[in-house]
Amino acid sequence: MKRRDFIQKTTLATSATVLSANSMFAKPQTPAANFPQVRISESERKFKSQAVEKIIQEVRKNIKNEELGWLFENCFPNTLDTTVEFEMRNGQPDTYVITGDIDAMWLRDSTAQVTPYLSLTKQDPDLHKLIHGVINRQVRCILKDPYANAFYKDDTKVGEWKDDLTDMKPGIHERKWEIDSLCYPIRLGYLYWKTTGDTAPFDAQWKEAIALIVKTFRDQQRKTGNGPYKFERRTSWATDGVPLGGYGYPAKPVGMIFSMFRPSDDATIYPLFVPANFFAVISLQQVAEMLTKIHKDATLAADCTKLANEVKTALQLHGVIQHPQFGKMYAYEVNGYGSTNLMDDANVPSLLGLPYLGAVPANDPVYLNTRKYLLSENNPFFFKGKAGEGIGGPHVGVDMIWHLSVIMRGLTSTNDTEIKNCLTLLQKTHAGTGFMHEAFHKDDPAKFTRKWFAWANTLFGEFVLKVYREKRNLLA
Repeated sequence: MKRRDFIQKTTLATSATVLSANSMFAKPQTPAANFPQVRISESERKFKSQAVEKIIQEVRKNIKNEELGWLFENCFPNTLDTTVEFEMRNGQPDTYVITGDIDAMWLRDSTAQVTPYLSLTKQDPDLHKLIHGVINRQVRCILKDPYANAFYKDDTKVGEWKDDLTDMKPGIHERKWEIDSLCYPIRLGYLYWKTTGDTAPFDAQWKEAIALIVKTFRDQQRKTGNGPYKFERRTSWATDGVPLGGYGYPAKPVGMIFSMFRPSDDATIYPLFVPANFFAVISLQQVAEMLTKIHKDATLAADCTKLANEVKTALQLHGVIQHPQFGKMYAYEVNGYGSTNLMDDANVPSLLGLPYLGAVPANDPVYLNTRKYLLSENNPFFFKGKAGEGIGGPHVGVDMIWHLSVIMRGLTSTNDTEIKNCLTLLQKTHAGTGFMHEAFHKDDPAKFTRKWFAWANTLFGEFVLKVYREKRNLLA
């Protein structure tokens, strides 16, 4: 099913929808307060982790808020329960991870979906191997096409977007160039290495993929022309295509990396997309460390560091603006000529989520000013209504708050009251389903999109687990 068709069919789906008793996300037939069994049955789960089950039982036993414990049990294992396919391929682990309701693997989503399990890998060798397999598959995807954002398990499959006016190949689901698609695999590899100490995934093929990432970033600085990538689509959705022959609106080559799409898979307005450039800086710094310590490759590491510094300098010169009310803050998009787009989108990398990615400190004064702007009605995609408040984005329209943004607000907050409020809002807006969704209407959480969105589910679990480990009293 096409992503846009799916969203249209599930937007404003209400909790009155009756699903079969065997459905993966069957609607509770009793009030949510009774905490019915809505998690997929054990016999149908794609992957079972004893470490995950143990932490679920521990959290449920030790927190006072029973509903949050129930939501954690449903959401945290959702990626493992429903989206992963693991096998050994040529003697190496291989893990294919779908995003949920769409049978394709996004480089972004697959990283975000398994990262919350990293802390449990030391207690579970099979879970360790599963994430190793994700890294291996991501490397293969990058080497296939560094400009693609989503891939099929079958390398020969011809997908629904085969007629897009770009260099489509079999095995590619979609070819929307997004900087974060190449940052997220670095993030997963770096955190895996730091957590486990295992260097097995970072072989010659991995290093080849890293070199290709650096080349792609440099090509998309567009210092000597547009580079090899262009994208057009025959569609009535303005956010699904790239204007001006598929190269986007003009922007000055100031050192930042051009991105034709945001992590929402929506086209950028100005192609110098600030959050993803920040993500690229920290990713290049992380991979330089890996290249130095694992491969002893000082030359490629130096190239990564040089590029990171160049993008970082350009961000400070062109990504920071002076707002009349909020002072110095980060723009969402710029064009290098002085034009800026001030907003935020729930999908990560976002301006709100920069500390979560390690891209800026949580106490960075410019970030704090930006955060105040983002969480105010000055942000055109901040919505506030009877059901709650939060950031949405153009992807599913106005007045729709994304669970991702509420979770990210909590994950990046240092204020106990704000963290507690985010937990409460998430608890009140699952619409009796026991799961997180893509977006819900600001006045009615029963009007929501995407019943099966594993990224939001697993990230919610990461949020609850973080609070459990650091501020357990907030889960009362």
